[in-house]
Amino acid sequence: MNNGIAELLKQSRTIAVVGLSDSRIRPAYGVSEYMQHAGYRIIPVNPKIENVLGEKAYKQLEDIPEKVDIVNIFRRAEFVAPIVDSAIRIGAKAVWMQEGIVDEASAQRARQAGLKVVMDRCILKEHHRLL
Repeated sequence: MNNGIAELLKQSRTIAVVGLSDSRIRPAYGVSEYMQHAGYRIIPVNPKIENVLGEKAYKQLEDIPEKVDIVNIFRRAEFVAPIVDSAIRIGAKAVWMQEGIVDEASAQRARQAGLKVVMDRCILKEHHRLL
């Protein structure tokens, strides 16, 4: 999958980050800030904030008015299923579940819908390691 992850990161430009908070101490903030500095467009998805990292935040994936390459999930496993369903609905290329997040059933649904799936890995660490 390493080669697949490298290809995914090379071919992607827009990352919707579900669970991105405006708190600098949260892992999602640091990871998203790194990816933004690496040249990716970060789109925050969090109904509790207006904007973060200079980007407007959206309440849900379906509200984003542009194409999303990767849906990066920073929510606990029990919240993953509806996020994956939304990612499928908006035609995202991939679903990325951060370290510690595993939902095999949702991953299978995403794969069946043609999405690439990365599970239980940190996008920052993978980007740093592979690119």
